[in-house]
Amino acid sequence: MNTTFEPNFAVPPGETLAETLEALGMTQAELAERMGRPLKTINEIVAGKAMITADTALQLEKVLGVPASFWTNRERLYRDTLARRRETGELEQQLDWLKTMPVKELVQAGWISAVAEPVGQLRVVLGFFGVAGVEEWRSLWESPEAVFRQSAAFAANRGATAAWLRKGELDAQKVVCAPFDETVFMKALEKLRRFTSKEPAQFVPVLCEQCAAAGVAVVFVPPLSGVRAYGATRWLQSTKALVQLSLRGKTDDHLWFTFFHEAGHVLKHGKRAVFVEDGDEKAAARDPREAEANAFACDLLIPAADYERFCTNGDFSLAAIRRFATRMGIAPGIVAGRLQHERKLPFSRGNQLKRRFDFGN
Repeated sequence: MNTTFEPNFAVPPGETLAETLEALGMTQAELAERMGRPLKTINEIVAGKAMITADTALQLEKVLGVPASFWTNRERLYRDTLARRRETGELEQQLDWLKTMPVKELVQAGWISAVAEPVGQLRVVLGFFGVAGVEEWRSLWESPEAVFRQSAAFAANRGATAAWLRKGELDAQKVVCAPFDETVFMKALEKLRRFTSKEPAQFVPVLCEQCAAAGVAVVFVPPLSGVRAYGATRWLQSTKALVQLSLRGKTDDHLWFTFFHEAGHVLKHGKRAVFVEDGDEKAAARDPREAEANAFACDLLIPAADYERFCTNGDFSLAAIRRFATRMGIAPGIVAGRLQHERKLPFSRGNQLKRRFDFGN
């Protein structure tokens, strides 16, 4: 629990100046004369209407023997307190927005700190999102120009999904990446395909390292309650892409298909678009880019000609799936998941071929 003292009163440095003059037995008129400044200026400083500038502070130091830094610090603290009081008044009018944010879950996840006072908590949440106020948050996340609002996953729970996306952005900022190189990224994907049979402790470090070397930051961010997203893709810079995985589903077929699907977006769909995937099968029909990313993931994981021959054979027994997966060099759960998705295998069959991952969350 963070507690900070923020005074709700602001003492102008002019009051301190008046006390100093009284202690020295000096009038405001005499001070004005010694400083070579108009008496009106001194009156306004004492009344808190005029600021003590750096030049004025130096003059006060010469005349009164009080360091200039003392006056400039008093002025700064006074102005900061006034600004914070104004900001507090504005934030008090925006507290209803805080109810749309999963504050308790963000605190429990360790993404933000807990503050007992509502306005202080609002400041923390706004700081997490890197915005100055609620209107700025809405402009970034909800305005007609906001790319995130185009996603059904975002519309389902804006607050939680925005927080999840923001956490991915913050984590990705810490990932040191080489400038994006399409050729290097494709080679990395070919290599990572062979890691689909590995456990997370083995494939996660390699996946992150290989992608970073190609200019793609991959981050694993657990989903908050209400977040429907499996993954997301966007560009943080012109030379740095972000692939964010939610671990939703937590089976190998979901994880690997989502990763290669997002990789398809990185390679094929420019640097301005943002994709938030929620597993909606109708998305491909609405957006040809989703269909293209699906095809990219399918063909990279299982080459089209090989998959067609396997399906033509018609043997979808567990043993046949295992043999085919071994020959392809991928996890059998990926083959089972695709067969289920295409209704070639009932969803009640083949699940024992899938591995459920435990990422420790």
